[in-house]
Amino acid sequence: MKLLISYLLLLTSFFISCNSDPVPKPKGYFKIDFPEKKYVLFDKPGYPYTFEYPAYGTVVKDSTFFDDKPENEFWVNIDFPDFDGRLHLSYKVIGTNEFTKLVDDAFKMTSKHTLKATSIDEIPVKGGAGVNGFIFDVGGNAATGKQFFVTDSSKHFLRGALYFNSTPNYDSIQPVEQFLYKDMQHMIQTLKWKG
Repeated sequence: MKLLISYLLLLTSFFISCNSDPVPKPKGYFKIDFPEKKYVLFDKPGYPYTFEYPAYGTVVKDSTFFDDKPENEFWVNIDFPDFDGRLHLSYKVIGTNEFTKLVDDAFKMTSKHTLKATSIDEIPVKGGAGVNGFIFDVGGNAATGKQFFVTDSSKHFLRGALYFNSTPNYDSIQPVEQFLYKDMQHMIQTLKWKG
């Protein structure tokens, strides 16, 4: 009798549990421990600019540009080894390069991501004296989600693009990209031209 009652209880609980509606799991990400925001001044002699960059990044002189030498010696990268990312910074002198062509090229380079992008927002930025430009916020699975250019419109032009060494997947890299985006904004706000 006890065996029959146990069997009936088990059978009843089985049928009751099968009738409940499924509940989807909430969207989640791996927990990422972000470092504390601390900044270091980049002020190397001979360079035409200074800026603050995060202490968890490393400034490295850019030595290659599509298997050639960079256009000038003031191109640098900020490497983020903990995030497997890199902010490429390319500097150009206005006068040697035509200002309107530099601006057009910055917009064209961003628009090349329209095949994978779901959106491209152009956000005007103003840093310190003589630092104006745009940040491009590229949505979707584009190769780079954050790009910018800043200029004084007469002598200096600096373009940057944030890349990760992984297949573009917006859902996966979004938390890290947003974290580093704040550093990019800080860099623009603290950027100063020399000369």
